Amino acid sequence: MYSHTTIGANDLARARAFYDTVLAPLGLEVRYADETIVGWGRPGGRPQFLVVRPFDGGEPSVGNGSMIALLAPERRVVDACHAAALEQGGTDEGGPGLRPHYHRNYYGAYFRDLDGNKICIVSHHAE
Repeated sequence: MYSHTTIGANDLARARAFYDTVLAPLGLEVRYADETIVGWGRPGGRPQFLVVRPFDGGEPSVGNGSMIALLAPERRVVDACHAAALEQGGTDEGGPGLRPHYHRNYYGAYFRDLDGNKICIVSHHAE
């Protein structure tokens, strides 16, 4: 449905170390990187998850009400990504668990990355 998702960070080495660990359980790997951008994805395709230095040279900012949700194939992957985020210095915004108010199989976890971006990892599959 979408081509890519972009969040900002000025310390790309720090962001890469964080997301290399957090995104590994999802099977996402760095597809390209330079001094302005790091992009993760699956071999040969989209969508992609990008971390970029803000084009205006300013500080990255977090949107109020903004969140990126990444799809996991099963609940154990949600658990692994959330644990990795916290181990890498991210902050908990809601631990892994069912959220039946969304639907009966919505199993998600929420965290903020090192720059304050809110990320959700979610599986919609029954266990």
